Amino acid sequence: MSTTRRLSPLRVSLAAVVAIGLVAAGYVGFDRWQSAQATEPQHAWFAAYTDVTATPTFAFEDLKSAKGRAVMLSFVVADHDAGCTPTWGSYYSLQGAADQLDLDRRIARLQQQQGAVGVSFGGLTNDELATTCTDAGDLVDAYAAVVDRYDVSTVDYDVEGDDLTNHAAGQRRAEAVATLQRERRAAGHPLAVWLTLPVAPSGLTSDGTTAVAQFLEAGVDLAGVNAMTMDYGDAKGSSQSMYSASVQALQEVHRQLGVLYTRAGTPLSSGTLWHKVGATPMIGQNDVRDEVFTMADAAKLNTWTRQQGLGRMSMWSLNRDTTCGSNYVNLSTVSDSCSGVDQHGVLFADVLGKGYRGGIVAAASGVTTAEPSATVQPTDDPKTSPYPVWSADASYLEGTKTVWHHNVYQAKWWTSGDLPDDPVLSAYETPWQLIGPVLEGEKPVQPVTLPKGTYPAWSGTATYDTSDRVLFQGVPYQAKWWNTGNSPQASTSDPDGSPWVKLKDAEIKQILQAQQDGTALPTGAAG
Repeated sequence: MSTTRRLSPLRVSLAAVVAIGLVAAGYVGFDRWQSAQATEPQHAWFAAYTDVTATPTFAFEDLKSAKGRAVMLSFVVADHDAGCTPTWGSYYSLQGAADQLDLDRRIARLQQQQGAVGVSFGGLTNDELATTCTDAGDLVDAYAAVVDRYDVSTVDYDVEGDDLTNHAAGQRRAEAVATLQRERRAAGHPLAVWLTLPVAPSGLTSDGTTAVAQFLEAGVDLAGVNAMTMDYGDAKGSSQSMYSASVQALQEVHRQLGVLYTRAGTPLSSGTLWHKVGATPMIGQNDVRDEVFTMADAAKLNTWTRQQGLGRMSMWSLNRDTTCGSNYVNLSTVSDSCSGVDQHGVLFADVLGKGYRGGIVAAASGVTTAEPSATVQPTDDPKTSPYPVWSADASYLEGTKTVWHHNVYQAKWWTSGDLPDDPVLSAYETPWQLIGPVLEGEKPVQPVTLPKGTYPAWSGTATYDTSDRVLFQGVPYQAKWWNTGNSPQASTSDPDGSPWVKLKDAEIKQILQAQQDGTALPTGAAG
């Protein structure tokens, strides 16, 4: 995260990959939400980010509210000239920050007030240590030097931009963090590890899911994945609120984490997965000019996240949690030291942190283990399903609707054998678009029919040429090629092999309208 260079090309280009709806929600999602509410393993926590090197220096130790007692100090990055040396923002060595910023003393002052700090590595502007430090042992030592100096029990890896697309660095990072975590636990000083990643309303990017997978495969016991719910660019609908886009992104991150943990051999319940999700909005004016995260957005997001049982809430940043002064003219330009919106004396930290009672050290000693699934998939009944129940043997043309596990799906392109609720990481990997749940009292949708005589009734002994139209049980079909003896009914289960294609409902309605108006029927009728 950065208040000056947050809009990376990666996020803007994400719009070309997304714009596809969510793959998991509806009945099953609601069922999981209900089962999660009584199973939250521990109190969730709030900690705002503080930019240690921002100018003017922000006095995080001078508490404005109780919610400011937990602070995520950012960002530790690599020295420009010594790739394995940790620095604060590349400007100060650890000792230099103590000497010139009084950082160590200010942390001690916060702790005197029952406060606590965590440390965040990375951010957008500089190199995260794993990008430049290629020696495995030196990288572990660099991370350990920071953790030991500040005696933190929670660390955060904010990986974005070039650091995120560098998968070799990601592998080094994952292995080093796993080693450090094991060593700390063996010494009786457990370390909670969070991975902070950019998101769009469609969830994590493919590089983001790769980063999570690398951590899990290396043996890192992730406390959670913190989603940067900000700077969506073209991925957010033009009329969509920041709250709505953030909810959509968090729902998708929750689903993606479920897939990633299952693939790693550690299936988790919905409630546990929600506790491993964090949210970090950028308060007020975002780096994208038309994106403003308002106090109303903050209040609604706080309520929704607590209902779901998110494990963490953060924000970028404490430095900015105040109304800009009258001398700050252009509020659409992001400031390091104010939010760009009139806060009317209210702090974003108080609104976003409401109800988050846990400390920043939460989950430091917890060990994630596999859990049995608490969800039993509902059985689909053709008598109460509005569309045919999905079959592995059937083929589905673009636009075809089907029912599976009590949800309605629509084919985005031709498909056969692809489970509608197959656990994919990204929506573009599945040919199915979730429409919504089967509603109580629904019955099979009756096909739109035409009056007898509109087209000839199909006959098993007749010969049909390309574009001929017939009625079969009142439903109109059109021949794709010359045929005889082929029943149109077979087109339902074998749309590719059948010489017949059912007319679309919109076209059938046009024909009915033409009959009502007394105008000529559309072309293509069988003679």
